[in-house]
Amino acid sequence: MREEDIETAIKVVVVGNGAVGKSSMIQRYCKGIFTQEYKKTIGVDFLERQIEVNCEDVRLMLWDTAGQEEFDAITKAYYRGAQACVLVFSTVDRDSFKAVESWKRKVENECGQIIMVLVQNKIDLIDQAVISKEEAEELAKRLRIRFYRASVKDDLNVSEVFRYLVEEYLKQLNEPIEEMVIKNPSGQTNAFSIAPKNGQDNKNIQNSNNGTISLHKPKRVKSGKKSMMKSCRLL
Repeated sequence: MREEDIETAIKVVVVGNGAVGKSSMIQRYCKGIFTQEYKKTIGVDFLERQIEVNCEDVRLMLWDTAGQEEFDAITKAYYRGAQACVLVFSTVDRDSFKAVESWKRKVENECGQIIMVLVQNKIDLIDQAVISKEEAEELAKRLRIRFYRASVKDDLNVSEVFRYLVEEYLKQLNEPIEEMVIKNPSGQTNAFSIAPKNGQDNKNIQNSNNGTISLHKPKRVKSGKKSMMKSCRLL
């Protein structure tokens, strides 16, 4: 396989209450379209987009999950294996804002610690806002994640959200592996190679004959450089 045929694939889940604009955000980013008509997502929708960031080909696999409780059993299964997450709430829906921490816990229960970003959508309706600027910023600070105000309708900060996730993931992917030396109870010295945290990928532990344990960083996916914008619905 030629080096130019190697790309990085990132699974991103977009979560939040119903009607906050998750589907519209993914449609806007992948297809460049927006519709005012609201259609409830049944189960999970999926779209792909291939982009280039810092001279690297990246294939984003975007999973749009239903926001209603009755779909929890279906949607949580699709969180697994995600490397990044978008937490979305609406400027005009206080319940969606109050539910953000619950959504974060749901994802972390399936994926562990992964890269996340908080998005306040429908900022074009700021004159009808039910969440103050200070409240939103305080939530992001408490959760220790990047915060964006966005308008899917006006295509404001949509691309920036996903580019940030890609840049953070690539940064982790390319970080050097650190090594620490620990003596076990028998007095022997073991070396541990520790990769940066990347969700469940850090659970891939391999023992070698010399007592070294390596926690591997996520592998890059090898595939062609064709543009990918696929859509499917999983019920």
